[in-house]
Amino acid sequence: MKTVRILAVDDHEMTTLGYKYILEDADFEDFSVKVEIAKSYDKGKEKIEYSARSLAFDIILLDIQLFPAESKDPRSGVDLGKLAREIVPDSKIVFMSSFSDSYRINNIFKAVNPDGYMVKSEIDEMSLRTMVDTVVKKPPYYTASALGAVRRRMASNIEIDEQDQKILYYLSLGTNTRDIAPLIASANTTVEARKRQLKAIFGVKNGNDLALIQEAKKRGFL
Repeated sequence: MKTVRILAVDDHEMTTLGYKYILEDADFEDFSVKVEIAKSYDKGKEKIEYSARSLAFDIILLDIQLFPAESKDPRSGVDLGKLAREIVPDSKIVFMSSFSDSYRINNIFKAVNPDGYMVKSEIDEMSLRTMVDTVVKKPPYYTASALGAVRRRMASNIEIDEQDQKILYYLSLGTNTRDIAPLIASANTTVEARKRQLKAIFGVKNGNDLALIQEAKKRGFL
């Protein structure tokens, strides 16, 4: 019987151990599962690089946030996904994250084009087994929230550039306009002009920033 080799990378070891125990104990029709775990960015990178020189993993499960927020380390599971795409292109990549907003999910799809995305709050034993079976045989696999984010964005006929997308994102976090300018390397007047343009694009007439954010969420941009 074929063995499907999986690497699970998450800075919470109990999470990866949970994946390991569930999947290795599951009964699949025509394969068994072996799960290796890595509890840090560096360990995950090391295992992915080693697999490129030996035997590539069939599936790589990646958390996005691999460092505590206070560490301010910019490296993430997305960086590991990009690395894997480059050096082990035959490995399937699935993100397992608490992030469910359209902004992050759609940016990840642009950067990595993963074979699956699972929102952690929607993961249970059955969805884990179904994900592995689907990704092995006929990817992709998405949990409901992830699929909804992708569909909302695909259904929108609005196109905006990266700077506008960043402005929407920072506004959704409650960032003041004057504080957004340095974050996107622009002048305050440029941010204000882009906000006016965004309100026109989204049909928010005489609305405040909250109305713009709400409309952007409906359209799948946040």
